[in-house]
Amino acid sequence: MLAKLFPTAIKFKLIFLLGLMIKVQFAFAQVVSKETLQLMGSHFEITVVEKDTSAANLAIAAAIAEIARIENQISEWRQGTEISEVNRMAGIAPVRVSQEVFELTKRAVFFSKISNGAFDISTAAMDKVWKFDGSMEKLPDERMIKNSVKNVDYRNIILDSANSTIFLKKIGMKIGFGATGKSYAADRARNLLKRMGVPGGIINASGDIAAWGSQPNGSPWSIGLQNPAKNRKVIRVFRANDLSIATSGDYEKFVEFSGVRYSHIINPKTGWPAKGMVSVTVVGPSTEFANGLSTSAMVLGKKAGSSLIRKYPEYSAILIDEKGRISSVNRKEKEKLR
Repeated sequence: MLAKLFPTAIKFKLIFLLGLMIKVQFAFAQVVSKETLQLMGSHFEITVVEKDTSAANLAIAAAIAEIARIENQISEWRQGTEISEVNRMAGIAPVRVSQEVFELTKRAVFFSKISNGAFDISTAAMDKVWKFDGSMEKLPDERMIKNSVKNVDYRNIILDSANSTIFLKKIGMKIGFGATGKSYAADRARNLLKRMGVPGGIINASGDIAAWGSQPNGSPWSIGLQNPAKNRKVIRVFRANDLSIATSGDYEKFVEFSGVRYSHIINPKTGWPAKGMVSVTVVGPSTEFANGLSTSAMVLGKKAGSSLIRKYPEYSAILIDEKGRISSVNRKEKEKLR
């Protein structure tokens, strides 16, 4: 099932434990080059290992072009993209899309199904009753919260594989790829650079990590997971030549009223912020799939989220609940506990 759905198959503070200097020639006749920029409305950092700086710059440019290509297909904000057209025609008519966009949407609906709606790309239509920019002075009332999700329901996303069309049944519906879009782009950029023969690198899409190959000295990449509640202490180190990591967390965007913290991660069914979890980090072969699991688990909570992840043994996870308790699911030997 996974192979069919995922053929290419932190912000909780992931840090690279490289022991390297960027853009410096090594005795191993390779350089490591890095570029940081804004893409898809997010912070991207692209790191590559190549034979020289010129080759590295070409590889980084190719990765940027691939990510920009995907953004021009799936952005819900840019007029003329396939997804903005799907949203414009909501409740009116199906829209024919490319096979790539159709399959991306199909996989997103798959996440909705396996999480019983905890993950839902139609949250793009959610009324913005919660504001996490410091402007909120009081809680929204119950009526506003309930009404905010009136157009949110993945079951109203109609996919026609024969005609490669997407139809949103209700006027006012929207879909968006704020969750899995950038992780999919990281996967695609990694796959492109691997096909180009780039021996190693890391695509960091705002904490969603797609790594491959090795460092110039032959060592695998080492990526540390920090706990923001414990003075940024590194609680896990992931070491691998090919690795994907995605993290969902409530520690950067939240509001607090009467001593109660409300996360920016909203339950699509209720309109209320998800409770119980501080962070979920998922590790496995696909960054996109890891993101779908981490987002779902944040909403589902520790017990149901762990049960979901446990169904996919290719993926492991580190969960931290609101009391600071750390637990693991399907933990692999390559993940070293500090």
